Amino acid sequence: MAAEEEDDTERVRRPSGKKTAKKAVRKTGSGRADSRESGTTERAARRVSAPRAMRNASEQLEQLLGRAPESVSAVQPTEDGWQADVEVLELERVPGTTSVMATYRVRLDTEGELVAYERTRRYTRGQVDRR
Repeated sequence: MAAEEEDDTERVRRPSGKKTAKKAVRKTGSGRADSRESGTTERAARRVSAPRAMRNASEQLEQLLGRAPESVSAVQPTEDGWQADVEVLELERVPGTTSVMATYRVRLDTEGELVAYERTRRYTRGQVDRR
């Protein structure tokens, strides 16, 4: 290449000492562009925290059942969100140790929205598990 000819390529200058995350864009089956950060997916970046997932599970289950949950006894992350076990007072009796309780297993998406629930157990409040 002669000295008078200009090079058409642009030179990209990166800041020294700092690594920046590259964005990769790929087409999904529907033709939409799916933007992802290298090393992490957007789904993981939007996942709510465990305490927020517990609050969401309680609040949304209360709306569906019309009964206030007493506690969340388990919460764990899943591939597509969260799973939680929520304890609900189903039938109040006197004395309180004879009240009927239920455990509901709820599934939440990564943003903390309830997608499914099921009752997995019914028991009296005073009952102790024997394992």
